[in-house]
Amino acid sequence: MRRQDQLSLTRPPIEHSHAEELEQISGILLRNPRMAELVGQDLIRGVANPHTGARGLSGDQVLRCLLVKQIGGFSYEELAFHLADSVTYRGFCRFGALEATPSRSTLAENIKKIRKETLAEIHKLQIRGAVAAGIETGDKVRFDGTVTETNIHAPTDSALLLDGVRVVTRHLKEAQRLCGFRAWSDHRKRAKRRMLAIHNTKRADVRVDQYRDLLRVMGWCTRYATKAMAHLRAARGHSRGKALALADRMDDLLIWSTAVLDQTERRVLRGEQVPAEEKVVSLFETHTDIIIKDRRETLYGHKLYLGAGASGLITDCVIARGNPADSTMTLPMLERQVEILGRTPRQVAFDGAFASRRNLAAAKQLGITDVAFSKKRGLEISEMTRSSWVYRRLRNFRAGIEGLISFLKRALGLDRCTWKGEESFACYALASVIAGNFLTLARHLLA
Repeated sequence: MRRQDQLSLTRPPIEHSHAEELEQISGILLRNPRMAELVGQDLIRGVANPHTGARGLSGDQVLRCLLVKQIGGFSYEELAFHLADSVTYRGFCRFGALEATPSRSTLAENIKKIRKETLAEIHKLQIRGAVAAGIETGDKVRFDGTVTETNIHAPTDSALLLDGVRVVTRHLKEAQRLCGFRAWSDHRKRAKRRMLAIHNTKRADVRVDQYRDLLRVMGWCTRYATKAMAHLRAARGHSRGKALALADRMDDLLIWSTAVLDQTERRVLRGEQVPAEEKVVSLFETHTDIIIKDRRETLYGHKLYLGAGASGLITDCVIARGNPADSTMTLPMLERQVEILGRTPRQVAFDGAFASRRNLAAAKQLGITDVAFSKKRGLEISEMTRSSWVYRRLRNFRAGIEGLISFLKRALGLDRCTWKGEESFACYALASVIAGNFLTLARHLLA
């Protein structure tokens, strides 16, 4: 027979390790329907009548699409293509052979509706399910901290001032279209020349002069924006809604632009040392923290504190604000671990930065038998663990979390958050952890 006239509408799973992992993940989701129910509740949040209108994506489909996106490291455009093109991904995400798959914008709209509280609850269900299945015992846990960067450029004062000029000018052009405001000038070229001169000059006096002019340009732009907001709020007609929304965005932008003006004047013109907690490092990701790691390098993002069990599952993920000392997180992480696992671990291992005599005493009071800090920090091994052999085993066990963090950063995008906003940052980090845990669970089941 040279050809097959009738083609099947279904196709058996392909023999590939990734397809087998997805099949195991699908089985876990089917055995835990509460995860999809939680996502479904987020999708209909704020909808007057969820039973009317066109049929949208289900909670199960959106959760599966999020997992495919994180596991594959796809953009929304790439995700839309792979769902349309791949039989394996289409089947995993529960789209029929003759069913149209969602567009990039539909995927983005639905995935971004998932709240961080929902993802945190899904993570708890994931870990408790692993404990119930015997994959994770919770008997031995390790902790460490890392940094996930936000999606910003290197935050020099001159670059931030140029960002302010660019964005204010963009808003002014929109204000001109909406309400006819024309009392402004475009200074973007001048601002860019000043920024480049600041970066390229070697003379301090020339750099200060260029900064003075750049500050002057930014000052003009803020005054233009203040006048434009008054016109926008006085707008009438069909464009009033858009005008008011633009005025609110400009008001928020001016708050941060004024802060950049202030910190630049203090640092450059008055020679002050601006504290890290007072610095603005981005006009777009204003929640970004400055993280200095052991005086070696400076990162811009948020600190994450992770716990992991002997199974390789990430049992906890805490996103900290600011740059807290690791030693302040020892007891909170232990208490959260007891709440998530439903039991007190018998042995725990920490990086040396978490060590203190007070933290050791608090851990022992929780009923933990062996507590090992990778650096002793004045503590005796006999105080921490039952023997030197136990201490060495726990110290080596803790080192394994470095590999788990590397896996999350290399394979699941935890090195840099590409989603915008503080809420979305938390969702992105938790989604990466959940996707990594699903892969780990699938590999345990396939072993």
